[in-house]
Amino acid sequence: MSTIEKPRSAVLERILTLEVVRVTERAAVAAARLRGRGDEKAADQAAVDAMRRELNVLPIDGVVVIGEGERDEAPMLYIGETVGTGGGVKVDIALDPLEGTTLCAKNQPNSLAVLAIAERGGLLNAPDVYMDKIAIGPGYPKGVVDLDATPAENIKALAKAKGVAPEDITALIMDRPRHAALIEAVRATGAAVQLISDGDVAGVIHTTEPEETGVDIYLGIGGAPEGVLAAAALRCIGGQMQGRLILDTEEKRARAKRMGIAEADKKYEMHELASGDVYFAATGVTDGSLLSGVRFGRHGVSTETLVMRSATRTKRWIKAVHPLVEKFRTE
Repeated sequence: MSTIEKPRSAVLERILTLEVVRVTERAAVAAARLRGRGDEKAADQAAVDAMRRELNVLPIDGVVVIGEGERDEAPMLYIGETVGTGGGVKVDIALDPLEGTTLCAKNQPNSLAVLAIAERGGLLNAPDVYMDKIAIGPGYPKGVVDLDATPAENIKALAKAKGVAPEDITALIMDRPRHAALIEAVRATGAAVQLISDGDVAGVIHTTEPEETGVDIYLGIGGAPEGVLAAAALRCIGGQMQGRLILDTEEKRARAKRMGIAEADKKYEMHELASGDVYFAATGVTDGSLLSGVRFGRHGVSTETLVMRSATRTKRWIKAVHPLVEKFRTE
């Protein structure tokens, strides 16, 4: 018997691979037209519009469980919105049409258009709050790091599992005032800290190839929607991740309860954030260590996309040249 994970049911067909890629390509190109213009809202709206148009021609019965916000906050791609033609497979969708809006507005590295599709019920319907996260790549014993351990304990345990000294470990952390104590604790072990301004989905993915990225572990607090998207990516690549929603007000706890979150302080394992058969796709908007950004040339538009599937652990890098630029025009 093969040890490759089998989907619960053969509902996510291979043909979806290229269809999913088209969705993130369109969003990335739309956002890339506004790179470096300093207008985060305009770039994000362009990506949202493009992604929604493309999702609505997919042969799926999709529900957005991670989106641009709740219905009263987001006119399109809101949590609970249905997308697709209405026929075909029933799926959950997590998306970020422009992950790293600030990065795109400033034309800085690692802005992406991101999408995950899973069997219905496969993605945590997380509210748009913060999440405390820890993630590492594949190849380590289960439970080598833990969200409830101290930063020093996690760094030392990971170094031991990797067979190196703590000084040889690099932790990726978002550059935020809330992380001052975390950064200090990591550096106290001798480990290095790499700070990022935005883009924690790409940050978590970077832990899967430390030889290429120089990143061994992701630590800290970021968005819960990005946490679900990152978990979907790790389900496809391999690795370990834990997350805990930060529900520090009555309003947030009530909102989470309405969305089906029964335990406010629950520590979620990766398979609880994203389960079953999962597709994940990311297209580069700006150049980065993960993907090249959109290129506008005399004879067309070039894109680079990473698309993965958890059932087969297949990773595909798709470099595409689109000579028919008209297909990217807005309606």
